[in-house]
Amino acid sequence: MALINGFHLRNIRGDVLGGLTAAVVALPLALAFGEAALGDGGAIYGLYGAVVVGFLAALFGGTPAQVSGPTGPMSVTVAGVIASLTAIGVNPSLGAGEILPMVMAAVVIGGLFQVLFGLLKLGKYITLVPYSVVSGFMSGIGVIIITIQLGPLLGITTGGGVIESVNRLVNNFAPNGAAMAVSIMTLAIVFLTPRKISQWIPSPLLALLIVTPLSFWLFNDAVLIDKGVTPIPRIGDIPEGGLTFSIPNIKDNLSVIVQAGLVLAVLGAIDSLLTSLVADNISQTRHNSDRELIGQGIGNSVAGLFSGLPGAGATMRTVINVKSGGSTPISGMVHSIVLLIVLLGAGSLAAEIPKALLAGILIKVGLDIIDWGFLRRAHRLSLKTAAVMYGVLLMTVLWDLISAVLVGVFIANMLTIDSITQTQLEGMDADNPLGDSTGDDFSDLPLPSDEQALLDRCSGDVMLFRLRGPMSFGAAKGISERMMLVRNYKVLILDITDVPRLGVTATLAIEEMVEEAKTNSRKAYVAGATGRVRDRLAKFGIEGIVSTRKEALEAALNDILVP
Repeated sequence: MALINGFHLRNIRGDVLGGLTAAVVALPLALAFGEAALGDGGAIYGLYGAVVVGFLAALFGGTPAQVSGPTGPMSVTVAGVIASLTAIGVNPSLGAGEILPMVMAAVVIGGLFQVLFGLLKLGKYITLVPYSVVSGFMSGIGVIIITIQLGPLLGITTGGGVIESVNRLVNNFAPNGAAMAVSIMTLAIVFLTPRKISQWIPSPLLALLIVTPLSFWLFNDAVLIDKGVTPIPRIGDIPEGGLTFSIPNIKDNLSVIVQAGLVLAVLGAIDSLLTSLVADNISQTRHNSDRELIGQGIGNSVAGLFSGLPGAGATMRTVINVKSGGSTPISGMVHSIVLLIVLLGAGSLAAEIPKALLAGILIKVGLDIIDWGFLRRAHRLSLKTAAVMYGVLLMTVLWDLISAVLVGVFIANMLTIDSITQTQLEGMDADNPLGDSTGDDFSDLPLPSDEQALLDRCSGDVMLFRLRGPMSFGAAKGISERMMLVRNYKVLILDITDVPRLGVTATLAIEEMVEEAKTNSRKAYVAGATGRVRDRLAKFGIEGIVSTRKEALEAALNDILVP
């Protein structure tokens, strides 16, 4: 029996169990991410986002077993949006009613950008980010989460980005003993819970269920106040009645909001599609990147209309869903329905959750996000790769999330192009050291005996360039730099037998080299071109095209013997 949109009920038991388990994990994380992103009073908005994004991304997305909701990177980005709006004079207090409608306008716009990315079929390109950049970025996110949670972990009120949080922590350093006790209990549970227990009750939920009542019993607010001790900071009263539609404020500070929306869209797309790859690996399925972007975009746009924190594919929740039996979008929808039920009936209980408890959970999340394995060995793999990774990490923490990714991708791609170019041009240098054109120095790819005999008979009057691999624009400079060598020989042979693709810039460089030979009264042959490569050379009107290297050598010998 099948539902609309191709959903099947064949695995309904597994999907319900997977969705229920994912919801159990999502509850404390959604509250923690809401508090981290929006500050005091923000926890409930994380839960709103988990309900809306989780349901709609599953319904319309392209990764069947994926569970979506607020994530560390998205919450950090929202905190950055608030910092940007605060810098231009917007009151950062949620109670003032100014900041939240603007933040939600950025969430809506970000979702619309994601839908546009999907419609333009950009999904396959978004995941083509070098691992060194992804590693540095995710590790930077982890460092940000840990840094901005140090204050709440100690019971100290902080806010803003990394630098502002550190400044406030240092300037207002007066730890709350009760909050520190709550933090220690939370960290002990999330780090030390045996796997046999955590596979049944996730450690974040276990901490929530154990530490919250203990904190209320051991550190009752009224008792602490009577003793003149500052109470533990708690989430506090949350709005009742479930989801409420609200109109975002798109009129004010439009340029800042659109820029923030684009940042949320790009980051959410990267975050979701990387999780989709994880889901493919553990569920042995294949996701649809473009449809996933559309589903995430719809979820985030609607979440913004209900004051929900933006979300993305959540790796831990997705893995737990699959391991618990979830395999279709029904599991993600069940996860959201369970959270909605909690939202409608547990508001008063959530109000008593200590902020230090949520900070402890987020510290564990931040540590898990950091790519410790790659950080430890990157310098042994490649100094350039390590430099890119650490550079992106520092830019992410100290500058700007998306700028860090863009700069990192640019530098990583330039290094890749340089490496590919050197490989493409190896044959040119190895076959033709100045004054020796016999090819003897290129021993790993020797010429066939009959061709070598022809080259030997040319008595050093032939310059043979052998090009290999797809010739990109990066190779053009190397070809151009060798043009002056043409004057030292009577015949130029460009062997492109092993070139499956020829870029426009590289083709122009070949054309210029052939023209240089003609200008100096030298003969020039381009050998071995087939298919698209030959068609491109013909379209450029390049002369001297021959089918094989042997044919070119025979023609060159004839040119030398019969001037």
